[in-house]
Amino acid sequence: MCFLSFVFQQTINAQLVIGTPNLGFSQACASDDFNTFSATFVFSPEAALVASNQFSIELSDAVGDFTDAIVLLTTTPGSITISPATLDFSIPETTAGEGYRIRVKSTEPAATSSASTPFPAYYKLQDSPFTINNLVSTGAYCTSGNYLLTIDNPGNGNNDSPLLYPSLTFNWFKETGPTTSIFISEGATLTVSEEGTYFVETNYGSCTSNSFSNRVTISEAITGEANATIVSSLGNPYCPEQGLTTLSTIGGNSYQWFKDGNLIADATNQMYQTDTSGTFSVQVDLGDCSASGTINLVSELFESDINISETNTIAFGETLNIIVTTTANNPVFEWYLDNTLITDATADIYEATEFGSYQVVITETLGCEGSKSYFFEINETLDPFPDVANIPNVISPNGDTINDTWVLPQQYISGTNTEVIILTNQGKVVLKTNDYQNNWPENDLSLTAINQIYYYIITTNDNKTKKGSITIIK
Repeated sequence: MCFLSFVFQQTINAQLVIGTPNLGFSQACASDDFNTFSATFVFSPEAALVASNQFSIELSDAVGDFTDAIVLLTTTPGSITISPATLDFSIPETTAGEGYRIRVKSTEPAATSSASTPFPAYYKLQDSPFTINNLVSTGAYCTSGNYLLTIDNPGNGNNDSPLLYPSLTFNWFKETGPTTSIFISEGATLTVSEEGTYFVETNYGSCTSNSFSNRVTISEAITGEANATIVSSLGNPYCPEQGLTTLSTIGGNSYQWFKDGNLIADATNQMYQTDTSGTFSVQVDLGDCSASGTINLVSELFESDINISETNTIAFGETLNIIVTTTANNPVFEWYLDNTLITDATADIYEATEFGSYQVVITETLGCEGSKSYFFEINETLDPFPDVANIPNVISPNGDTINDTWVLPQQYISGTNTEVIILTNQGKVVLKTNDYQNNWPENDLSLTAINQIYYYIITTNDNKTKKGSITIIK
C-alpha cells in the first residue's frame, strides 16, 4: 500500500498546468525599426519542471488556427523555473491578419496552454509614403469612360513603391470630406468612372502606417476643358545639376509634347525628360475627348557673366582685369592657367599678366549646387610696325598671325609719305596709298592659282623707287 501511494503521489507531481498567456500589447504592429512584443504566463507546480525543460511560444495563422503553428521563441534549457514568467518575441515578416493567437508549450513535462485572446498582427514591410499616377494630382475621363489609377513602380525620385513587396495588399479610398473617406476596393490599380479624389493605402489592417499615396482628383472631361496637369519630378524650379527632370501628365491614349509652342519630335509618351527651362505643354488624347496642360519650367541654376571676350590681347608687361558677376549662393571661384589651378586666385576678380589659356569655374555651394565655367585666351598684342630689315616677297594670309600681311621696313610705312602701289600680274592696281599700315591684304584674296603673284612699286618722298614681286602662298 505504501508503494502504490508513493507512485500515485509522483504522478500528481509530474503534471504541469500552463495558464493562458497574458498579452503585453493589443496589436502587434512590427517593422524594421520595431519588432519586440511580450507575453506573461503562469505555470504550476514549479516543482514539476525538469532541469532541462524548455518553454516555447507558438503563433497561429491569421484566423487563430494552430495546425501549422510557427514557433516564435524557445527558451534555453532550465532558464525558466519561477512562475509567473515573461517572454519577449518577434513576429515573422509574413505576418498579416486580424485574428492571430499565441500559446505557450513546455517540453519536460510536456504541456500546452490555452490560446491567448486574438489580436491583429502585421509586419509593415513598407512604411513610407509612395506615389500613384506618376505623382500627377489630376486625371480625367470622357463621358461614359473611365480612368485607371495605378501605384507607381518604382515611381518618381526616391519613391519606395510597395509593389516591390509582392506579399502586400492595398485598399483604395475616395474622400468624402476634408478628413473622411470611404473604402472603394482592393488591388494595385483602380478603375475610376466617378468624379472625386482618390488615394490608396497599404493594407495593414488596424495597424496605423505611413504607407499611403498622394491624392488624385478625377473629373469628367469635355474636349478642350480638361486640365492635363504636368508635374516635374525634380520640382519647379528645379536644379539641373541633379540630372534630367521628368515631366509627367495624366494618363491617356496618346500624347504630344511642345516647348515654347513648338512641337517636340518623338515626344509622344506620358513622360518627357529635359534639363532646360521653358514653357512645356502637352496634348492628351483621352479617346472621345482630349485634354491639355502647360508648365513654365524654371531652372534654379544661377546666372553669371564675365567682362571679357573669349580672345584677348595685351602687350608684354600689361595687366588685364577679369571680373565675373554671379547670382550664385555662397559662390566659390577657381582660376586656371593652361589647365593648372592658380592656388592664390579665389576671388571674383583676377589680374592676369601672363599669356595663355584661362578658365574660371564658379560653383554654387548652397541651394542648387552646381558650376559654370568660362574659357578665354590672352595673347600678346602684335606690333603692327615691327622693325624689319627687308621688303618681303612672300606672304601667307591664313590667319595664323605669322606672315599674314605684307610688312615693310619702317622707312616706307605710315608717316614717311612713301607711295606704295600693288598691282596684279595683269597690271590692275589693288592698292595705292601714301600712308601704308602694314595691313595688306585686309580681305581674303580670290586666289585662282596655288601661288598668286603681285607686283609692287615703292616711291619714297625723295623719289627713290623700289620694285619687286609678292608671292601669295595659299
